Amino acid sequence: MSRTHGVKSRLPLPLNSIRVFAEAAREGNFSRAAKRLDMTQGAVSQHVASLERFLGKQLFVRSGAVVTLSDAGRLYFDNVQESLATLELATHQMRSRHGDPGRLLVRTSLPTFAMTWLIPSLPAFVAGHGTEVDVVSSLSPPGPGDFFDVLVTRDLSIDGAEQWALAEEELVCVASPLVRERVVATTPSEWSFIAAASRPDALQTWLRQQDAGAAPRITASFDHYFLAVSAVAAGLGCLVVPRLLVREQLRLGHLVEMPGPGVRGGGRYCAYVSPETAVPEAARAFCRHLKRLLSLA
Repeated sequence: MSRTHGVKSRLPLPLNSIRVFAEAAREGNFSRAAKRLDMTQGAVSQHVASLERFLGKQLFVRSGAVVTLSDAGRLYFDNVQESLATLELATHQMRSRHGDPGRLLVRTSLPTFAMTWLIPSLPAFVAGHGTEVDVVSSLSPPGPGDFFDVLVTRDLSIDGAEQWALAEEELVCVASPLVRERVVATTPSEWSFIAAASRPDALQTWLRQQDAGAAPRITASFDHYFLAVSAVAAGLGCLVVPRLLVREQLRLGHLVEMPGPGVRGGGRYCAYVSPETAVPEAARAFCRHLKRLLSLA
């Protein structure tokens, strides 16, 4: 094989030219793109021409002062715009997190809890405290280089961190109204269950308290509760889930409780204030806000 084979693919990516191209494609005009990027129109043209040479494709069709994306340009823009937006967002968030008294980074290992409680609680907190909040989700314990101000979790802990107990967990079995009507006269051993892979213990914990006996019949499994809850609402089966996570669906009647008492789960929802936070008072205020909100549920 020739030593020069594939050299073109190993050339450094012209990231600046890609960014300029994406802005020109969004604006549909080199002059407007130049103003957005604080550069001259000539510089925009040079970056686009350089990228076209790199790719070996014409990205724009030029007709006087008017430029439109070529078929290749449209395909390329569709492929790169989302990645560029992700890079820009990650960069702006990272730049704003460290030591900014007006921002708070909340990390959680509970994506369904974040969708159900954390995110809906943000407008009231921001309005009351003037502190913007970013939320990130990860099932892994925080590593030494992971920056955050507050960790909201059920199954993780941080040594030496200030801990706030938010709520005890109660497991209930829920289904759509139609499914409940169809199976309410039978026992749990005859029901079809949906499982959440993120909480394999929940179903067995609830069944043990019901003296169900036989192994449950599981008809579908989903990675997280927010997926499983949607499947239950669609009528695919019954689901054992922490009551907090389906409070709104129960209130609206989209879901109903199945026969059988609620069961104490194996953990509780907690928040930890990072020992390394630069905004401890804002972090405590957020924990206090979330604890008060959950106490009213």
